[in-house]
Amino acid sequence: MFVLIEELASDIYFFEEGDPDNKKLLGGKGAGLAKMTQLGLPVPPGFTISTRECTRYYENNKRLSEELKRDVRKATKTLEKKTGRGFGDPKNPLLVSVRSGSAVSMPGMMDTVLNVGLNEKTLKGLIDQTGNPRFAYDAYRRFIQLFGKVVLHVKDEKFPKTFDEGKASAEELKEAAKRFKAVCQKETGEPFPEDPYEQLFRAVAAVFESWNSKRCIDYRREFKIGPDVANGTAVNIVTMVFGNMGNDSGTGVVFTRDPGTGVKTLYGEYLLNAQGEDVVAGIRTPSPIHEMEKEIPKTYKELLDLTDKLEKNYKYPQDVEFTIERGYL
Repeated sequence: MFVLIEELASDIYFFEEGDPDNKKLLGGKGAGLAKMTQLGLPVPPGFTISTRECTRYYENNKRLSEELKRDVRKATKTLEKKTGRGFGDPKNPLLVSVRSGSAVSMPGMMDTVLNVGLNEKTLKGLIDQTGNPRFAYDAYRRFIQLFGKVVLHVKDEKFPKTFDEGKASAEELKEAAKRFKAVCQKETGEPFPEDPYEQLFRAVAAVFESWNSKRCIDYRREFKIGPDVANGTAVNIVTMVFGNMGNDSGTGVVFTRDPGTGVKTLYGEYLLNAQGEDVVAGIRTPSPIHEMEKEIPKTYKELLDLTDKLEKNYKYPQDVEFTIERGYL
């Protein structure tokens, strides 16, 4: 039995209440987040907007209903209570990621937006909160570029890369964020959205839209994924955690078995002081996961224990993404 934190009219489920066996409703990612939360694993707080709401979005002429917007606001207020942060709070900002999640895995087909809730005011709060301007401006320029690409449909090549992402100073990243905002305004003819809820609603709509992008439709046709298997994407709103807050932070991807031999051992790679996309983007060279045992042994041991718990629960080898924020896995 799953107890609702707050009764909502829309199809929204917090991770601790969703049915992890119902991938068709929650999507694969939402079901996984629900299962891990209910197993007691350290999962950032969040909630899933179900695939039913994706269907309703298209029935409503590709618009979010006022009812859904109201309930997303209510759910975000609950997230604020859980995290002790405020969405749009200039002194103690809550930032979220907006992630897709089909019932079946469709790697790279649908969209994700990170660091939603950042604007000029919350950026200052992030700097004051962390004492790390470089990190804050890095998060901001990533957000503007990703939001611009996914939500505003600005082509990636329009964002000038005049800096080394791994070595850029706070001032260089600040200038990059300023240039990226100017690019968005030039390409769309409108100012970059500053209101956190406008950012959130537009990101949710963009994830729903990505379900019917050409690449997604082609993928479903190629792999014969019909509406009886997957009918729309869920959207996961997840509290942001940051792997790029210094050398006690990082991110990585591991298998719980060696895919070549089947031997039970962690197999994968990680990067310190990086966010998830850095591992796959080829900007920096990740380290083999076993080097983490020497570099941050306590966290490596925690990762071993948690991945072992996951494999025992699912009774199948697992593919796990993780982030370390200031020493916390």
